Amino acid sequence: MAAPARVGLRRWLSSRAPAPRICVVGSGPAGFYTAQHILKFLATGFLCSTPSCPAFLPEHHDLAQVDIYEKLPVPFGLVRFGVAPDHPEVKNVINTFTHTARSDRCAYYGNVTVGRDVTVGELQQAYHAVVLSYGAEDNRVLGIPGENLSGVYSARAFVGWYNGLPENRDLKPDLSCETALILGHGNVALDIARILLSPLDFLRKTDITDCSLAALACSKVKRVWLAGRRGPLQVAFTIKELREMINLPGTQPVLNPADFTGLENAVKDAPRPRKRLTELMIKTALEKHREKAVMAQAAVPRQWGLKFQRSPQEVLPTADGMRVRGVRMALTRLEGSGDSAKAVPTGDMEELECGLVLSSIGYRSLPLDPAVPFDTQHSIIPNNLGRVMGVPGIRPVSFSEWEKIDAAEVARGKAAGKPREKIVDPQEMLQLIGH
Repeated sequence: MAAPARVGLRRWLSSRAPAPRICVVGSGPAGFYTAQHILKFLATGFLCSTPSCPAFLPEHHDLAQVDIYEKLPVPFGLVRFGVAPDHPEVKNVINTFTHTARSDRCAYYGNVTVGRDVTVGELQQAYHAVVLSYGAEDNRVLGIPGENLSGVYSARAFVGWYNGLPENRDLKPDLSCETALILGHGNVALDIARILLSPLDFLRKTDITDCSLAALACSKVKRVWLAGRRGPLQVAFTIKELREMINLPGTQPVLNPADFTGLENAVKDAPRPRKRLTELMIKTALEKHREKAVMAQAAVPRQWGLKFQRSPQEVLPTADGMRVRGVRMALTRLEGSGDSAKAVPTGDMEELECGLVLSSIGYRSLPLDPAVPFDTQHSIIPNNLGRVMGVPGIRPVSFSEWEKIDAAEVARGKAAGKPREKIVDPQEMLQLIGH
């Protein structure tokens, strides 16, 4: 932000409006849903059920204002940059967000980086409440040798590349290999596999970027493996995304029936979504196994498959030490059951050849501002039910609340035969009025 503009922003922030003003940092789904909720419920005068709640706003609620700050010039966060281009129905929520942004009581300020252009401290002085919903801007690392080799990418960067996230526009992934390995069993992993294997005619009808489409048109990838540390009962993707992969034209699922032995009984009492998902994997594994036995190796141009109970230990380099040629995987066994099952190495290893590795093991947040505490070990802002810990919340005292303090002082004075007994501890004053 240019210096004059920054000065203007600071001058505007320096004068606190009489009506409640709430600042939302981040214009992704969380930010817009927060703004919608605030604007809807401020009409009742409160966001929580008790006056002691820091979000209790007893006055001026009809004039309340929500301002949304975004570091990029464009809004909508993961709806724009995270949702797969062939899932346009998921992006329809943008219509609702647009309606919110056009409200007279909501303002959007793009191209403003909180922590650089304006500090959190300044926002605290200018607003009655500051909501941090800036998301997870970094990826979790594998922490294994070789993950910095050419041909190894984070899912976040790859998704940002084909979705047009400015910071990833120059990624230029090398798609000259035949086999890709995706580490992770979530919906993002399936999204990436589907984009890599989708017919170009499908992708041309989406909002995928031109440069990504051109790169995919030249791609040599025809086989995609998705590997996870745990088993079929612990996969994180949902049945909709799995069904899309199974029905993807020109591709063949490769699922080993042995991976699903005994699971029919194991999921009988499981929650319905988990049961249906597992049954679909079992059905697909058995059907494709029978087809292969009858038809030998079908002439399907592209394949994808799930590999279970494998944990990456090392990304293996080519002879020149420059590029990835495979991944050494530790075979695991499961201790426990269900979602709480843990993968424990068995001591056995295997090597999986591939020329492209995509790590889809989750995102992580980064610190926003020195004034905001940050847990670097867990990559989160320490909080109690969403309230940031270690940072005072600025809650003004209204005149009617002062009158409660006044009444308490007069009552104490009367008991001592005095006009009043002044309360000298600010914390005691605040406690009296439920702060």
